[in-house]
Amino acid sequence: MSAKPEVGLVREASRQIVAGGSAGCLTTRDKRNHQPFCFAKNLGRGGGSHYRIQGLVEICLMHPLDVVKTRLFGFYKGILPPILAETPKRAVKFFTFEQYKKLLGYVSLSPALTFAIAGLGSGLTEAIVVNPFEVVKVGLQANRNTFTEQPSTLGYARQIIKKEGLGLQGLNKGFTATLGRHGVFNMVYFGFYYNVKNIIPVNKDPTLEFLRKFGIGLLSGTIASVINIPFDVAKSRIQGPQPVPGEIKYRTCFKTMATVYQEEGILALYKGLLPKIMRLGPGGAVMLLVYEYTYSWLQENW
Repeated sequence: MSAKPEVGLVREASRQIVAGGSAGCLTTRDKRNHQPFCFAKNLGRGGGSHYRIQGLVEICLMHPLDVVKTRLFGFYKGILPPILAETPKRAVKFFTFEQYKKLLGYVSLSPALTFAIAGLGSGLTEAIVVNPFEVVKVGLQANRNTFTEQPSTLGYARQIIKKEGLGLQGLNKGFTATLGRHGVFNMVYFGFYYNVKNIIPVNKDPTLEFLRKFGIGLLSGTIASVINIPFDVAKSRIQGPQPVPGEIKYRTCFKTMATVYQEEGILALYKGLLPKIMRLGPGGAVMLLVYEYTYSWLQENW
């Protein structure tokens, strides 16, 4: 049997990007189922929060939940930013994870640490890409005007840039909290999934093997959600409406966490946890499985 020809860097990178984007598309779909959960999550925390086919479907089904977090009507306000962001966002997540993992292969690290650090790097990179979309999405959902008066996505983005610029008070408001949210989530998400998957033996039965991976992915998304939610709460407070109009109370990530803790208690940093787990537990499992099966198919057929 002849050995498979060596795959070029561009083709391998393309496979990773396509597989990651597919995962994003599917999750967006699934997310819109969960989106009402996301909406409920933000409603509980007093701010805003996140999402093409994985991404697009998830967005359409889950988006109402994400909106509920800031309002009780107009469930599909702010839907365009997550639709635009989901596929490239997930493509960035998985592609950069694979690249960081490859780079770390040149360093003497244990596999466990390699997966975690590569996940952290992918999360930080993903945050850079997604944060402007989050700012626009949260702003649209928190807008107090009626639906007919709601500005368009691009129009609202232009308003932000014109008024506040591109910096940390404008289109990149809440940047450090977004770095924390995605960095911590991906570090735990990828680190837990790949390390536990390597420990639990592969099952020869395709159905049981699918369930093995799904179960590990479900735990990965759940645990990562529990650990990173204080950053998510801080992000929602910073990017969402401030308590007193015209006065900025929540500015930086860790100061916002400290303020919430001092004024509302430790449980306030975990508001919206249940809806988040309901979304990112199964959603995280679906995303990993879609990526792995799509990537495997592309390796065999492209």
